[in-house]
Amino acid sequence: MNNEIAQLEPRELWSNFDALNTVPRASKKEEQVIAFMMDFAAKLSLDAYKDETGNIIIRKPATAGLENAKTVVLQSHLDMVHQKNNDTEFDFTTQGIKMLVDGDWVCAEGTTLGADNGIGVAAIMAILASETIAHPSIEALFTVDEETGMTGAMGLKGGVLKGEILLNLDTEEDDEIDIGCAGGIDVTAAKSYVEEPVPEKSLSYLITVKGLQGGHSGMDIHKGLGNANKIMNRILFQAEKHAGLRISNLQGGSLRNAIPRESVALTVVEPDREVAFLQSVQVAVDDIKFEYRSTEPSLAITFDKQDTVPARVMPVAEQKALIQAIYTAHNGVYKMSTELEDLVETSNNIARVSAGKGSISIKCLTRSSVESSKFDLANSLSAAFELMGCDVEFSGSYPGWTPNPDSEILKVLIKIYEDQNDSKADVVACHAGLECGILGRNYPNMDMISFGPTIRGAHSPAERVSISSVQKFWKFLLEILANIPTKA
Repeated sequence: MNNEIAQLEPRELWSNFDALNTVPRASKKEEQVIAFMMDFAAKLSLDAYKDETGNIIIRKPATAGLENAKTVVLQSHLDMVHQKNNDTEFDFTTQGIKMLVDGDWVCAEGTTLGADNGIGVAAIMAILASETIAHPSIEALFTVDEETGMTGAMGLKGGVLKGEILLNLDTEEDDEIDIGCAGGIDVTAAKSYVEEPVPEKSLSYLITVKGLQGGHSGMDIHKGLGNANKIMNRILFQAEKHAGLRISNLQGGSLRNAIPRESVALTVVEPDREVAFLQSVQVAVDDIKFEYRSTEPSLAITFDKQDTVPARVMPVAEQKALIQAIYTAHNGVYKMSTELEDLVETSNNIARVSAGKGSISIKCLTRSSVESSKFDLANSLSAAFELMGCDVEFSGSYPGWTPNPDSEILKVLIKIYEDQNDSKADVVACHAGLECGILGRNYPNMDMISFGPTIRGAHSPAERVSISSVQKFWKFLLEILANIPTKA
């Protein structure tokens, strides 16, 4: 437990967040946090149910005076993105997140913080545990595996929930009320090859790209941040073209929903082409660092001579096809919305590139608020990867959430926000993947809305949440619960 965090205001929220962050909760490995939440409900003597997928529903009756208000589903996801800096020693499977306070921010020591979506979970826990907060009948829905497939939301059957209003607590700007989001699809390309022996008397260089900010592959995709896989590919392209570079091993990025921050390539070059290699790489590095001087000031690219030369490399034809395919494959914003101002409609994140020991794997996450545009970009990526001989698979497709500007609960939130802040909230749709669209398939008549505190750097070790914003969010949430419309 971290007493500094647990003593922040509102204490009932932060103490629960502190307790939650002692529990490992990677996507698809939520067994410990599921047990933690079931134990939490049992200690409060609340009705709790775990469905076949692993989602947890905890029910709490209305407080006095709000028995006739509509039942509210409070929803957040239990899993968090596990990312750490390469030089940080940390075991996500056994260790709790090490948190600290930095001015108005709570952050973690070299890892993701888990504020996405742990602050939402902690807020719901605080309401369930409270004996003084006014609220209607509550169904607390804690979903699993939101970050890597949304399989929890997909697996929730119709008829389980009785609520008429759903409050999703999973957005990251405290002045926004979200009424729509993007859908997504995983694009995976794979290919095998037969390695070749390294030419005699070859030299070896390790090329490293690091120091990028990374971030959320939906919410941050429009910011022009560097993608380590694309940057590395650009260097490899120049070195291959001018110096006959050969690749032995290439590893870049990690999770699909995180903009890749680091990439490492173990390469080989013939002695008589070493000077050309060094010159071509330096030119590429200088160009790239100049282009990213504002958006990625900490970008570091190194190329270090190795004492040991690897025994095998990719064949020339396979290597050339890989580099050209990644150069061709779109990364970043593909199309802006024509319906909502400043909204990214369609994008792609080349999240993971792995090549070595006879195997190539490329993993992307394509997002769009328009289904046809989502598949248009996915097909474009598939074409690029199939041209290099890869087998391409589409998986994990989930729909977007269509905005409803006439929502009854939206009108309630707009008024409360204006009364509390003397300003208007931004009513928006976001480019992240929220679970509302998926849940709406089995609950089409449920009135849904999403909001949350200000979080920066989600899905990266730079993740942090504003303390003052959490206070604002908490005050907003409590007033909403006290003003839920009555049943028809």
